[in-house]
Amino acid sequence: MKKNILVVPGDGIGQEVTEVGKKVLDAIAKKFGHEFIYDEALIGHVAIEATGSPLPDETLVKMKASDAILFGAVGHPKYDNDPTAKVRPEQGLLKMRKELGLYANLRPIKLFDELLDASSIKPEILRGADILFFRELTGDIYFGEKGRKNDGNTAYDVAEYSRFEVERIARKAFDAARTRRKKLCSVDKANVIETSRLWREVIQKIALEYPDVEVEHQFVDATAMLLIKDPKRFDVVVTANLFGDILTDEASQIAGSMGMLASASIGDGTGVYEPIHGSAHDITGKGVANPLASILSAALLLDISFGLKKESEAVINAVDGVLKAGFRTRDIADANTPAASILGTNAIGEEVLKRI
Repeated sequence: MKKNILVVPGDGIGQEVTEVGKKVLDAIAKKFGHEFIYDEALIGHVAIEATGSPLPDETLVKMKASDAILFGAVGHPKYDNDPTAKVRPEQGLLKMRKELGLYANLRPIKLFDELLDASSIKPEILRGADILFFRELTGDIYFGEKGRKNDGNTAYDVAEYSRFEVERIARKAFDAARTRRKKLCSVDKANVIETSRLWREVIQKIALEYPDVEVEHQFVDATAMLLIKDPKRFDVVVTANLFGDILTDEASQIAGSMGMLASASIGDGTGVYEPIHGSAHDITGKGVANPLASILSAALLLDISFGLKKESEAVINAVDGVLKAGFRTRDIADANTPAASILGTNAIGEEVLKRI
């Protein structure tokens, strides 16, 4: 198989972990006889510094021409601490999602048994947890009308969803549920928010097309509590953009660390594969970032965009082998981890490569 992969490292540790993810793809290509052709592009803070735009036109052209995108992270403290900044790294991320039609963000929350003690949640609560989140990615208050009024003393962000936007993410979630435990939980706030009432109405209607899938509706606040209390009750979860953003970061504690969570942003064209963590400038350049989420994102890329399930499983099995051997990065190490087994970004990447 011959495919074009665009590598978009972005900011901070995104550059470090994406480099490791690319090496893993190279190893898979060599082992299974594929040819992956790479190009690189800028986004976020580094793009602003170089071009003045968080998503240069050249990057967007390359994205649309690629077969898949391996992505890092965007963000910089310079903008976080300046609420008046008109140009921000995250604008590039939102524009990318809109321009590529990436309406479905898939975030698998699966715990490797070796990391049961890495989470702050009791092992007996976690063991066996396996959740697949579908977060809608192009609607909600992230893209609705926003601004200031009353001389700048009042701010507003409009949450907006169309029936079509809810239908298309719902069908992807229902289809996925059919391949798993046939359980779907739709998360909203229909007792208060009008967009959530539309959301629930659409889910209820589409559920009639999937009589084999058990459907549960939950308010977002109850879901936040149950993810910690009883994560094994969930199979597939589908929710709106803002709720999904918050809940999946919370759910990262089920997997032990944000550094373990991969994600896929897909639509009807080129897919984007990235770890869910941010640019983490506090550890940038120190060589301690956990690249396993980027590596697992590469596994999702192989599976979802290229249909290479055997190759994807080889990556996941290699990560599992590294963890079984006792190797950790510092974010997933516990008090019993020997110092010699706590590895840096490149060193733990090399352990994965050995097993591939």
